[in-house]
Amino acid sequence: MSVPHEPPAASVTTRPSPDELVQPAQVGIGPITRRELGRRARAWAMWDWGSASFNAVVTTFIFSTYLASGLFVDPAIVDAAGEAGSPELTRALADNAAVVAWAVAIAGILVALIAPIVGQRSDGGGRRKLWVAVNTGITILAMVGMFFVAPVPEYLWFGALLLAAGNLFFEFAGVNYNAMLHQVSTKESLGRTSGFGWGMGYVGGIVLLGLLLVLFIFPLLPGDDAGHGILNVPFGRDGGGLDVRFAVLASAGWFLVFALPLLFRVPELPPTGAVPTRVGIVESYRILFRTIGRIGRRAPKTLLFLIASAVFRDGLSGVFTFGAIIAAQVFDFTSTEVILFAIAANVTAGIGTFVGGWADDRFGPKTVIIISLVALAISGSAVMFIDTKALFWVCGLALATFVGPVQSASRSFMARITPEGREGEMFGLYATTGRSVSFLTASLFGAFVGLTGDTRFGILGIVIVLIAGLLLVLPVTPKPTKIDDRD
Repeated sequence: MSVPHEPPAASVTTRPSPDELVQPAQVGIGPITRRELGRRARAWAMWDWGSASFNAVVTTFIFSTYLASGLFVDPAIVDAAGEAGSPELTRALADNAAVVAWAVAIAGILVALIAPIVGQRSDGGGRRKLWVAVNTGITILAMVGMFFVAPVPEYLWFGALLLAAGNLFFEFAGVNYNAMLHQVSTKESLGRTSGFGWGMGYVGGIVLLGLLLVLFIFPLLPGDDAGHGILNVPFGRDGGGLDVRFAVLASAGWFLVFALPLLFRVPELPPTGAVPTRVGIVESYRILFRTIGRIGRRAPKTLLFLIASAVFRDGLSGVFTFGAIIAAQVFDFTSTEVILFAIAANVTAGIGTFVGGWADDRFGPKTVIIISLVALAISGSAVMFIDTKALFWVCGLALATFVGPVQSASRSFMARITPEGREGEMFGLYATTGRSVSFLTASLFGAFVGLTGDTRFGILGIVIVLIAGLLLVLPVTPKPTKIDDRD
């Protein structure tokens, strides 16, 4: 007599059927087919693909480097310096880099104050996808505004304001986007799905940067001083910086197009009522502080992870935010060389992330984080002792290779210790702690640059933050957190 529902022996060794029912990690969602879950995961990851337009183009390789460049220095200082440069020009460039750093830091402070409330209110009300859409839209509008930042010193602060606004709302979108990981993955595949998303972001960055290079940035002919790209866009101060400005505008369209699959394919989170959704701002913060208190009492290692990840993630952001500036100012990378380096960095980061996602599920996220942070500290320290572009390529690509695995494993770690029904709130807290120390890398970078008068030594600030995060994460264990509202 056969046992009902018992699979035949041969099925043990066969590949799982795409029509097999699986249970998403998100509470409140019933079983769906493996095929449908895969479709939702791919649609979710397309937002990561599209977000490369902000991460790679705005904050890392193009717009922030544009703001920190000599285009926003008084022309009299640039002309007086000549090709050999001068202490005045070096200082002016360092000041521009500091403006970029403070713009990001100010946005971080605002995220720290607001992000947990953003996530908390999305959990019980079934509006997680709605807030991804709203905040993504505002980020795209900020990118469109960057088109109007002309390369003159008077526009530097306008550009910095848009950079801060873009970072602010991009982080708000990310709070709810990260929380949706539970909706598109099973508990067993959180690491692979998270790694797939980060990897798609890097691949998207490769494709986008390559297109921008060809369309707007790469000279049409050797020695061509008239325009950049096959569209022959004027460049530099005389050309109004249109090569960069058009690149950012095109990137805004890129983000819009690739955010749509998530909005159309992934269903909205069902309302659960797990957290009050119609309370005042003051009560929202009371709920937040009660949550932090419970975490501290019941799962102190979870609270320690939030602190540790805040520190090392700030160091990771510094690698990308200031890496391109170091390449341009210290190693004399041209705008074309910066983009070529960016493409190569995204290739190595994407490979590292896909491998890291596999290693996450195989060996655990903590192992991936520790190995990657050690490699980052070693590679970053080496930048202080090299003096050629070739060696910077080696060290820079080594840095890029290990950034992605830390980012992905950190998100996976957070997802594994998050209680059911609290995903938005916990990822809001994750964003808050990450931004609450966002001044660390920027401040240390600026301090070392100021003390030495050389942008190169800003890397010391990044390395110190990465090592601090490594030391903090060592005692943490990835155990699920139990939080309720009864005390």
